[in-house]
Amino acid sequence: MRGVRDLLICMMAATNACGIVLAATVVPAAASALAATPAPTATAALAATTAPTATATLAATGVPTASATTSAGAGKSAALSPLELPRASPVPGGIFIARLDGPANQAPVVTYDGNRAMVLRSKGKWVAVVGLPLAIKPGPASIVVKSGGTTELPVGFNVRDKQYSVQSLKVAPGKVDLSPEDLERSKQESARIHAAFATYSTQPPATLRLLQPVPGIRTSSYGLRRIFNNQPRSPHTGMDIAASTGTPIKTAADGRVVEAGDFFYGGNTVIVDHGEGLMTMYCHLSKIGVKIGDHLNTGDVLGKVGATGRVTGPHLHWAVILNQTIVDPALFLAPKPRG
Repeated sequence: MRGVRDLLICMMAATNACGIVLAATVVPAAASALAATPAPTATAALAATTAPTATATLAATGVPTASATTSAGAGKSAALSPLELPRASPVPGGIFIARLDGPANQAPVVTYDGNRAMVLRSKGKWVAVVGLPLAIKPGPASIVVKSGGTTELPVGFNVRDKQYSVQSLKVAPGKVDLSPEDLERSKQESARIHAAFATYSTQPPATLRLLQPVPGIRTSSYGLRRIFNNQPRSPHTGMDIAASTGTPIKTAADGRVVEAGDFFYGGNTVIVDHGEGLMTMYCHLSKIGVKIGDHLNTGDVLGKVGATGRVTGPHLHWAVILNQTIVDPALFLAPKPRG
């Protein structure tokens, strides 16, 4: 529910955009994300947790390539094409990745903040890919792992700090404060969004390298903290991409439409489930070209760019959701070419 609440507050603030676990190995983040923060030792990461944790070690290896698996029935897996994991970045709004030992024929069940997280098979180990909320405080945190019939065991890790950009704006009060009618509508619509985010299909994603839905300049990056009329508002929980009205919007990866409709903040909105708690959301569309239940392939057009909802100009607000948490979409995109 935290992800939905952050999303709604963020949109309200927008005016110009929108088993037996033998070991848990923390996958280090990319060097660029950690350059300003020294890597913690395993002892430091685990000692701060009050509950007993599974043994954990820090690996010096790079991010592994995972093989997609299907966690159906008794949990037997069938290897699919390799998956390139998103960039590990254990910061607010980032992604924590851990490799877990356990029975090869049954995927562990991993939860974070009560929500089930993605688990894939990689190089003889299970890999947990966990989204961290933007509101999380730096410091010790933990996921909960259950393998087979064993008891649940916490696995600790350390959330590092990250400073996002800040933007101060002076706007008319009516652009920030809602009328009682609009506030009631937004509350009712939040239940629909929460229900969509809570979807967890056991079929794994076809890919974790997402396609940017429209070409264009990112006019408002994830995590941007806004101050309206000297009053701090919740930070931006999506990526805004500048595009003209009518520009086709492409599906970021194979998936199934779990929500499509008109919302107060997001205007015409589509939410696509890609499997194991990974979803993408597309807002402010001028036209929706899909319906709930439709199955889409990567690159299929799902709608067109617009300026519907609580915005002042056309653009695409694109969000990525992982275990019901809105995370930084850039972690799932191919790195920008240098030069």
